[in-house]
Amino acid sequence: MAGKYNLKKSKNGKFSFNLVAGNGQVVLTSETYNTKASATNGIKSIRKNCQDDSCFDRKVAKNGKPYFTLKSTNGQIIGKSQMYSSNSSMEKGIRSVVTNGPDSVVDDQTKG
Repeated sequence: MAGKYNLKKSKNGKFSFNLVAGNGQVVLTSETYNTKASATNGIKSIRKNCQDDSCFDRKVAKNGKPYFTLKSTNGQIIGKSQMYSSNSSMEKGIRSVVTNGPDSVVDDQTKG
């Protein structure tokens, strides 16, 4: 199964998306956007920037768990990963974004 972007609309009318790997695991969660068009632009930004390793910011949370953010070339955070149990797991997550980010389809769950 290929990866995909799940585009959602929250109860408060805001939009967000998750990049889901082929195994069903969420590998990146977007920021919250005011409009669907902005969220769609966020997906385009991930597709563009996920091939540039310098756009990945590897971090450690207060609880000591590693995670990463993906930034656009202007430095704005586009998405954030889950917390990982190890640095090697985090690097696998980054590789999954690199693999799935450019070509994954958008599953628009905002309709209906």
